[in-house]
Amino acid sequence: MQQPAKVLKALGDETRLRILKLLLKGKFCVCELEAALDLPQSKVSRHLTVLRSVDLAEDSREGLWIFYSLFKPKNDFERAIFQVIENALSDNHLIKKDQERLRRKLSQVYGYKCKQSKSRKGALCHG
Repeated sequence: MQQPAKVLKALGDETRLRILKLLLKGKFCVCELEAALDLPQSKVSRHLTVLRSVDLAEDSREGLWIFYSLFKPKNDFERAIFQVIENALSDNHLIKKDQERLRRKLSQVYGYKCKQSKSRKGALCHG
């Protein structure tokens, strides 16, 4: 994880907090996150780039698809940051809407499938 000031600056954006709240639930591709956040792919990707730059999020490739997840904390500062993220905005109506949209996205069947995540049986994505 980067120096604390950079991490805290990255946490100072509502959209990035919303992304991190979703990533607490597992790993997701950009199209799942954009559906959950109701934001364009370019904006979601830009925020994911910031989160990756300070090691709050990481990506993994499965075939042609890239999935994003939370970085694994290695020290007390990192664990405290993730605890703050977990507790932040828990009762916020926007976070609840994001989680509901994500649930709906993951339960839909599309005309074409992305590579299924091994951790989420039946999770589909339209890319």
